[in-house]
Amino acid sequence: MEEVASSVETIEVEAEKILESARSRANEILLKAQEEANKISSSEMPMDEVKTECERIIRKAREEANKKAEASLLESSGVRTRADGKVGEIVQRMVDIVTGSKAK
Repeated sequence: MEEVASSVETIEVEAEKILESARSRANEILLKAQEEANKISSSEMPMDEVKTECERIIRKAREEANKKAEASLLESSGVRTRADGKVGEIVQRMVDIVTGSKAK
C-alpha cells in the first residue's frame, strides 16, 4: 500500500511539474502575443499616414476630374455654337440657291 501511495505522490509531483511548465509556457506565449499586439498597434501611425495619403490622392483626382469636366463643357458649348453657326450658314446657302439670290 505504501508503494501505491508513493507512486501516486510521484505522479502528482510530476503532474504539478508538467502543469507548472505548461503555465510558464502559456505565460511566455501570452507575453509574446502581447508584444506582437503592441507592435501592430504602434504601426497604426503609418496606416494613418497611408489613409491620409489615399484621401489626398482621391481629393486631387476629383479636383482634376472636375476641371476636365468643366473644360469639356466649355468645349462642347463652343462646338455647339460653331455647329449652330454652320447650320445657319448652310441654311442661308440653301435659301440663296433656291431663291437665286446669290449666283456663283
